This record gives sequence, C-alpha cells and structure tokens, in this order.
Amino acid sequence: MTEELAKTYDPAAIEDKWYGIWEENGFFNADFDKDKPAYCITIPPPNVTGELHMGHAMQHAIHDLMVRWKRMQGYETLCLPGTDHAGIATQMKVEQQLQETEGKNRYDIGREAMLELIWQWKGKYGDAIYSQLRKLGASYDWRRERFTLDEGYVEAVLQAFERFQAQGWIYRGTRMINWCPQCRTVISDLETEERELAGHLWHIRYPGKDGGPDVIVATTRPETMLGDTAVAVHPSDTRWADAIGQQVELPLMDRAIPIVADEYADPEMGSGAVKVTPAHDPNDYEIGQRHQLKQIQVIGFDAIMTAAAGRFAGLDRYACRKAIVEALEEANLLVKIEDHEHAVPHHDKCGAVIEPLPMEQWFMNMKELAQKTKPALEEKQINYVPDRFRQYAIDWLDNIRDWALSRQIWWGHRIPAWYCMQCSADGLVPMGDLEREEALRQGSFRVSVADGAKPFVSVEKPTRCEDCGGEDWVQDPDVLDTWFSSALWPFATLGWPRESADLDYFYPTDLMITARDILYLWVLRMAMVSLECREQIPFKTVLVHPTILTKDGRRMSKSLGTGLNPLDLVDLYGADATRYSLLAQAGAMQDVRFDAEIADNKVQSSTSAEAGRNFGNKLWNATRFVLMNVEGYQPGVCASEQWADRWIWSRLQATVRDVTEHLEHYRFSDVTRVVYDFVWRDYCDWYLELAKVRLQGGDGEARNIAQDNLVRVLEHALRLLHPIMPFITETLWQALPQEGAKESVMVAQWPIFDAALLDADAEVEMERLQEIVTAVRVIRGEMNVPPAKKIQVKISASSPEIEEALQQVKPYLMLLCRAETLEIGQAITQPAASGSAVTADAEIYVPLEGLIDLDAERKRLEKEIQKFTGLLKGLDAKLSNEKFTGKAPAEVVERERQRQEEYRVNVAKLNASLILIGK
Repeated sequence: MTEELAKTYDPAAIEDKWYGIWEENGFFNADFDKDKPAYCITIPPPNVTGELHMGHAMQHAIHDLMVRWKRMQGYETLCLPGTDHAGIATQMKVEQQLQETEGKNRYDIGREAMLELIWQWKGKYGDAIYSQLRKLGASYDWRRERFTLDEGYVEAVLQAFERFQAQGWIYRGTRMINWCPQCRTVISDLETEERELAGHLWHIRYPGKDGGPDVIVATTRPETMLGDTAVAVHPSDTRWADAIGQQVELPLMDRAIPIVADEYADPEMGSGAVKVTPAHDPNDYEIGQRHQLKQIQVIGFDAIMTAAAGRFAGLDRYACRKAIVEALEEANLLVKIEDHEHAVPHHDKCGAVIEPLPMEQWFMNMKELAQKTKPALEEKQINYVPDRFRQYAIDWLDNIRDWALSRQIWWGHRIPAWYCMQCSADGLVPMGDLEREEALRQGSFRVSVADGAKPFVSVEKPTRCEDCGGEDWVQDPDVLDTWFSSALWPFATLGWPRESADLDYFYPTDLMITARDILYLWVLRMAMVSLECREQIPFKTVLVHPTILTKDGRRMSKSLGTGLNPLDLVDLYGADATRYSLLAQAGAMQDVRFDAEIADNKVQSSTSAEAGRNFGNKLWNATRFVLMNVEGYQPGVCASEQWADRWIWSRLQATVRDVTEHLEHYRFSDVTRVVYDFVWRDYCDWYLELAKVRLQGGDGEARNIAQDNLVRVLEHALRLLHPIMPFITETLWQALPQEGAKESVMVAQWPIFDAALLDADAEVEMERLQEIVTAVRVIRGEMNVPPAKKIQVKISASSPEIEEALQQVKPYLMLLCRAETLEIGQAITQPAASGSAVTADAEIYVPLEGLIDLDAERKRLEKEIQKFTGLLKGLDAKLSNEKFTGKAPAEVVERERQRQEEYRVNVAKLNASLILIGK
C-alpha cells in the first residue's frame, strides 16, 4: 500500500514521525550476532558543558552517514552514544552560574552541595545533547548510552589508575606545572594555548656586589624578579668569565644572588645574562635544579603576590608589575623598555593566563606506553585520514612528556589514593575545603595532606595500615584529569574491566571520528591505554574531520556572538538539508567556512542549507510525478532494450560505484556531489522528461516499461541517498510501489554495483541528444524566445549514421526542444534570421521569423550594445589612469578589471546575436 505524498515537502511534518518509528522498532540497536560481521563506532562523547555547536553537527552528520551505510551493507552496526563529564569546563560553567545567581563560589557552599549542582547541570545539558542528536537523525543505540561518571565507568577508571601505578608509571612528585589561577587547578601542557600578545621587554640593571660587575637582564614579567635566586650566563661567554661566582643585588629586595654559569643562557641575546626565577618559569626551574637554587614563590595560587614579595605582597600580579616598573624607574635601575610581541600561555577553557609553579602532584610517565604505541602507527595498524596526522602523532610520541594527572577541583574521578592519619601524623595537615580556600587566598597553598606524605593506592578504602596498623584514612582530595577517564572510552563503554561478548565482538572499534585539536589530548592516549589494557588497538581508522569556522574565518563561539546551534538550521531548513549542507562541505580542506548568516547568536540564513532544502524539494516533486504516473503499474522487472532505459541504468551503476568508493575513502563532499548530480541532472532533468514520451503515448507495454524503470531507478537512488538525508528518503521510499513487505529503507540492502549494466553506447547516444537539446535551449535563451513557445528546429547531421541515430530519437528531441517541427537531414542550409549552434555530430538551426519581433529585438540589442560600450569606455579610461591604479587599493583595482572583462564579453555576445538575426 503506497503512502500518499503531500503536495509540498515539509521537513517538520516527517522528521519527528520517522525518528520515533525507527527507535520504536529497534532499528538502531546492535547486539552480538555470530552470523554477521560487526561494525562499531563509539562517538567522541560531547562535554556536558552545554548544547552542541556546528562542529558537533558536522561530526555527527559524518557518524550517522557511516553508520547508516554500514547497516545497509549488512553489518551488525553499533554506534554507541555517551557524554563526558568534562571536569574543569563543566565545574567552571556551574561556578559561573553560582556566582551570577547567588554571588557565591564553590568553597562557600562546600563539596557535596557543589557536586549536587553540577549533577543537576549534567541532567539538563546531557538531555539537551541527546535531544539535539535525535533531531539531527543520529541512529545510535540509545540503550547503551554511557557517561564518564556512571558507576561502571568509574570502576574502569579507578582500576586503570591502580594498574598503572602498580606498573610504576604513576607517581607523586614535585614538578613545574601549569597553574590556572582562575579555575584554581593544575592543567596539562596540552590544555594550554599560546596566544600572541603585544607586551614589553623591560631591561633592568642588577647592581654588582663587592666590586663585581653590574648585570643588565631583560624580562617580560618584572613581577617575577622578586623571586629571583640567581643570574645565569653562558660558560663560554668571555664577557662574563670573571663574573661567574660573584654576586649581584636583587633590586627592590635587598638580597644578594649569585651569578652562575649555565648553557641555557644565550650569548647572542642582549647582554647574554638572564634572570633566574626557579619558582615561576619552567626553564628557570631546570636551572635551579642544576645549581640547587632556592625556590621563592612570590605569586600565589590566586595570582596575588605572597608575603615573599615583601612590600608588594597582596597586589594582583599585574598591579604588582606596574608598581615594580615605577619603583625601578625611581631607583634608576630601569635601563629601557621595548615593545615586544610574545606568546603567552593561557588556559584553553577559561582563558586565564597560566602561572608556572613547582608543586607536588600526581604524574604519569608515558615513555613506555609511547614506545609500545609507536610501532602500531608506523605499521599502519591504525590508519589516519588524512595520513599526515599519523606522522604528526609519531613525532609527538617521540617527544612525549610526563602527564600531570591531578586536578584541584571536585567534579571528576577522585584519585584512589589514601593516607594513613597515624603514621603520617608528623607531616599530615588535614584541611577542610574552607580552610583550603583561605590558604589559597593567603597564597600558601597546601593540599589536604602535606607534601611528601606516603600515599596508598587502592580502589577501595584500606582497612589497616601495613606500616603502623592504623585504621584512620584520608583520601586524596584531587580528581583525575578528564582526559585520563576519556582515554578508556572505546573499551570501558563496552564493559571493561569485565570481559564480555560485546568486547570480543565489537572491539577493536572500526572508526574514530574527531577534530584535529584533540589528536594528542585524547586520540593517542586512547591508543596507548588500549594497547596496555586490551593489548589491542582501540580503532582501525582515525578520521580527522574539518573544523567549522564562520563565513569570515572566525572561530565559532557563543561568547563572541559567532556561535551557531545546529537546531537553528534544522528549524529553518530541516535536518536532512542541514546534514546535506555539512557533508557537502566535508572535503579535503581542514577548515570549513560555513556560509550561515548569524545575528544575535541565531542563524538567519545559509546558502548551503538552502541548497539542501531545494534538493529535497526537487526529489519530492520528482517522486510525486512518478506516483501520479503509476496507474495500472504492477511491480516487477521489465526487461528493456530502449536506449534511454539502458542509459539511466548505466548512469545509476556508475553512481553506485563512485558513491561506494568515495564512502570507502571518506570523501563525503564527493559522495554528496555524485548523488546530487545523478538525482537532479540524470534522473530528474533528463530521464523523467524522456519517460513522458512513453507515459503519454498509447503503447501500454512501453508505458509499463517506463513505469517500471522510473520506480526501480528511483528506489535505488533513495537507498543511495538515505545515509545523507534519512528522513525524506524514508518517506519517499515507503510511498513507492514495491514487491513484498517493506520495513524501512535504513535496513534495506545497499545498492550493489553491477558492471554488466554499464552501457557506453547508450551513454554516447544520450550525450549526443543532450548536446543538441542544450544547444537549442541556449539559442532560445539568447534570442529571448518565450519558454512555452513552440519552435522549428533543423538539424544537419555530419553523416548518414548520425542522421539515422537522430531519427531514432526524434520524438524525444521534439519533446525536449519543445519543437513544433523537426527536420533531420544532411547538408541542410542555414535559414535566414536564425539562431545556430554546432555540436560534434551536427549543426542546429532555429528559424526566428515569427518567434520574436525581429525589429524590436534588433533595437533592444543595439541599445544594450550602446549601454555596455559606454560603460566599457569609462572603465578603460579609469584603468588607464595611473593615478587610479597607483593609489586605489589592489582589491578595488582588481574588481574594476573584472568588470571590464565582463563588459567586453557582454558586448561580444550581443554583437553575435545581432548578426544572427540580421542587421
């Protein structure tokens, strides 16, 4: 029973309906099936920081395209959804909300109350994310949705930590770390972003002590000089050979510091001497370690100067900078100030400037895992698309550093480390959260346990201390870096650490689709952890999808007013058009400038999405035409030797071949282009028109053959298009008359390429017809012949064989050319006042007498020629004027040159048309 189609295509009327039907019928579900090959994707879990943006929409359009394609190919296809707790980012959002609504911070309400607020936030935005994915048509197995803080996942994370610590990779130690004074936590190197800022280089004179030389050093951060404990010079720098071992006075602090020899100092830079602040610079920290220099922390964990800063204590670090510069000028110790642009590390989440500080934290040595992972990349066990990212990954592994694991926040996986209160009594400083905040404010940060206290790592709280027999334990207050838990995602979501049929069947997964900005933060860490915990790669292919930018190349951001919610596009154009527009732009370029017009953080229009909707309209109307012409049709295969049928099946097979190949190589823009060209051009523009000859003729058998081919080719096309535009294809596929029971196009078989149906002869025949019809249409357009007006056409064939071939398709030529009469012959003379065109096989003439008012057309053409000649004369004069070309901006001059060329082409075309109708 075919479903009656509405007259117009309305995405809103079909999309919610079909999604509900698919989900209710379990079409998204995947389970172990020994008789089917498995295909598995675990989606990159979106952060529950808020709703999805256009980058996510691009990613999930690709996900669902691949999943629907593989499902149609007969794979037991699992796409496992989930969300990430995103520790720092989510807690930051909720803290901002708490501050805005109640004027409080997390320490004001305490750990438990804060966590309760964050869980409420997670519930709201986790649901919103899943709603967005459903609206986009994502065919994911929602029974299996996971969250990185759900019970089973927590077990996996804690066991992994315990395992890695037992291997000797995880340790607690003091290192220079990146501290975010706004989020009040350590962050890893990969969570910082360098921003080029316009600053200054202050040159400061450090007076020599006891007859030693004065030293001039340069710094971009004068506030750190208060913590200087040395000046370094290169051991081979002869200028300073006699100064090594002497002392200088630290300005403003009345403290003597030594001059040390260290190869870090660059003799080519300035004076060759550098100030050394071991507590506030990673390089200076290393110098300090080599020379046993004291670490003096003068900037606190809240970015306020500490008591060690002397008279500058209590100032914000930037206020302190200003005060120090003024004090140095007063003391005549500021030699000069230079403008200086330099890279400054910022927290990639909150944007605060990072403060390097030495702290005792949890770290993970990654070298052994990196060495285990490198061969898997070199041997292409994991493929990268594009492949260049694989080499970048190998280079990163070669230079890997220890991973700072601990975070001083509350939202996340609490580190499973315990401290015995009894045997650590001498060094233990139990500290509640409010006390901890006060310590932060005072700039004397302490963790809940004293630095150096002995940790005992265990998933469960220990019962009895092995060293002293004590039973009173305190857990480390810090949580793990979010990326530690995310690194387990592909296998923890499938049940690890427990063995299961799912793990055996679906793992390793097949595809990881991600953006390039987390290739090291996440993708490589998944590979390393999987090879350790599962002794398997986590996925066979890493697909790096394009990054979505605004149309003018800016980052998409709600805060910048350039944000874009994909549901805005869905509301305007429908999910199918939105998916189409995104996939059409997912080509080889790694940055995509999305063409949406945005105002007030809402989409106003999008050219590409509008093109997708227009494509949907075209497909809808074509299907309605077919359905209106299937009266009396009985589904079944009708053999046809008619050239038009052979041509459309040949084109269809070429399309099946090309689309499948492009999908296999992840060329999504090519997939959309090839399907679009076949549906719009081959099927709608040409084959539907050709079929009208038989549909409207009196031959019942010919009509039935045309009906059969129209339906079957369209049905194949809908299957090809389904992974791109699932909703409209389901609606139209259900409406087509077909043999047998119909479930859903999403579980129908993917079209299989049949080389036997490729037909070069039919394609040559069709190409000849298309050239002639196109030539006639061009003549109509150039001569302003009304589209509905019948015309006379004369075709002079180049040979008897061509003449005979054209006679065979004469009814089709007459229909497509809207010809009242059609003369086909050889050596036909061109009539007077006629339009003409030449193709490879024929000359075409269209007599214009009686079609248009020749005198009026001559006058119109002459007027247009006069207009464009005048415009061209003015442009020629303008562009020959050196004052204009020399002073005007280059883009303005180029624009005028383009207009000049355009006017020349117009004049040439108008003159040619005037000659055709006779002067």
